[in-house]
Amino acid sequence: MVQNVAGIVADLEPEDVHLLSGVEHGMRFSEWVARNKLPDFSGLTTENVDYRLERCVDRELVERKTIQYEGFKLTYEGYDALALYTFAERESITGVGASLGVGKESDVYEVESYRPLALKYHREGVTNFRKVAKERDYTSDHDHVSWLYTARKAAEREFDALETLYPDVSVPQPIDQNRHAIVMAKMDGVELSRTRLEDEQIRGVLELLLDEIQTAYARGYVHGDMSEYNVFVAEDGVTIFDWPQAIPTDHENAEEYLDRDVENVLGYFERKYPGFVGDVSASAIADAIRDDEFESIASLA
Repeated sequence: MVQNVAGIVADLEPEDVHLLSGVEHGMRFSEWVARNKLPDFSGLTTENVDYRLERCVDRELVERKTIQYEGFKLTYEGYDALALYTFAERESITGVGASLGVGKESDVYEVESYRPLALKYHREGVTNFRKVAKERDYTSDHDHVSWLYTARKAAEREFDALETLYPDVSVPQPIDQNRHAIVMAKMDGVELSRTRLEDEQIRGVLELLLDEIQTAYARGYVHGDMSEYNVFVAEDGVTIFDWPQAIPTDHENAEEYLDRDVENVLGYFERKYPGFVGDVSASAIADAIRDDEFESIASLA
């Protein structure tokens, strides 16, 4: 598990950030950045680079390795620190609180600001880089990309989708984005997978979720990874989150992804609440969504 770097960031000096940014810049060209290139990349003197490297290595923000040369690269914490430092400079957040969730592809923390917010660090490529780089279309055309690039592109894609969809679609309100991190509104409710709906709520929640999928499609996006694990249910409705794999509706695979999203949602409700969904096919729902004509399950049964 990657540690929360909020306490470390508070102690960073501007020159430390210049050094970290220099290592980040150098990693665009190679996995390990040679020490003698860091003065140019960071804008620091050789002596200052040496001093800042020791500070950052001690704080586990930078990793050192001797190969044919002495090389350095950012750790996950180092990349987190750069994003968090930027958010603080922009005054998007004033502090970081407890963890809200740790997944295979993201870590989420509550943050202090003018309202309840959440900070999401994307981890795509960190644990299974080859698989993510192959499957995500924003990396599939690159032969050599690092986890920094993969995670940053995921954050950029998710933030773009949220900005396009909010508030017409019930998604977390996007606040700010930098590198691989996003600041967004903190969600209320309980994950759909952990919710036990009352009999009279089942079809209504399903139809509400399908209506959100339809509105997102009309606004130009298919979620691409819909499941019971990225929907929150609250008294006032549902919220769909985790949009880094979203694709535009003019993408060549958009129809396939929409069909799969609908099948996943319908299949979950049929498994957990057998007998309550009714006799309707996922393909009929997906076709209605494409035509912006979905109104209810009953109308398609």
